[in-house]
Amino acid sequence: MTLSREAATQFAQVLSEALPYIRHFVGKTLVVKYGGNAMESEELKTSFARDMVLMKAVGINPVVVHGGGPQIGDLLKRLNIESQFIDGMRVTDAQTMDVVEMVLGGLVNKSIVTLINQHGGSALGMTGKDAQLIRARKLMATRQTPGMTQPEIIDIGQVGEVTGVNTELLNMLVRGNFIPVIAPIGVGPDGESYNINADLVAGKVAEALKAEKLMLLTNIAGLMDKEGKVLTGLTTAQVDALIADGTIYGGMLPKIRCALDAVQGGVTSAHIIDGRVPNAVLLEIFSDIGVGTLITNRSPD
Repeated sequence: MTLSREAATQFAQVLSEALPYIRHFVGKTLVVKYGGNAMESEELKTSFARDMVLMKAVGINPVVVHGGGPQIGDLLKRLNIESQFIDGMRVTDAQTMDVVEMVLGGLVNKSIVTLINQHGGSALGMTGKDAQLIRARKLMATRQTPGMTQPEIIDIGQVGEVTGVNTELLNMLVRGNFIPVIAPIGVGPDGESYNINADLVAGKVAEALKAEKLMLLTNIAGLMDKEGKVLTGLTTAQVDALIADGTIYGGMLPKIRCALDAVQGGVTSAHIIDGRVPNAVLLEIFSDIGVGTLITNRSPD
């Protein structure tokens, strides 16, 4: 079968548009947080795996950090273990932590690794406990209601925050042409397991590696203004202003703060992209238009 003249022209234009981006990103590290809606259909799973393999094939170094909240919730429900959330964080007692490790470190991690390898990649899966990849400490949540003079400190169990990243291990894997696939489970000083938000792990990994990009796949088109228009090309100062005026609020705040922390910590740019779009990662990095919101420390030209 041969391409029509129109299809051939369009194909050539796509390749031509992608070439300068490929040249720019060769040898650079991109950290991709993968989860949520992007995991829900076979088409999206396959397109994500192919995106990672193609990036590695042209000389770019993807590092994947994945979530798995819905899968954890499903198994907890089947085991008749009640899920509790405080400010969006899953309360994680010892029994729940066992399920988190089983789902994230086993089922989800290995399915992503297998899919990437089936499409020609060399993925290697691990949790943050392997070689103390993600060092962590216990996170204490706080809550303040009207009338309280001091915020209430709430123990949410084995939920953690990142204190360090074993970059030596990740750099060794990247140099060996592997695609690291990381489950967001941290390890404490005494070997305790901690359930950590995948966005936060991805951000800290990107900071530690001084990555070129942090890419957070989500279930919306990107950061939107009050009229519902997707915003992009934002500086950190502009994002701060959008938080201050209430444009950014609610569930989007933690993801935005993660992106801000990353670029302020040395990552060149952060992207919040629509994981419901097939090949969303490639479209964002290899095309002029992109499919999400770009945040950078650089001032507009």
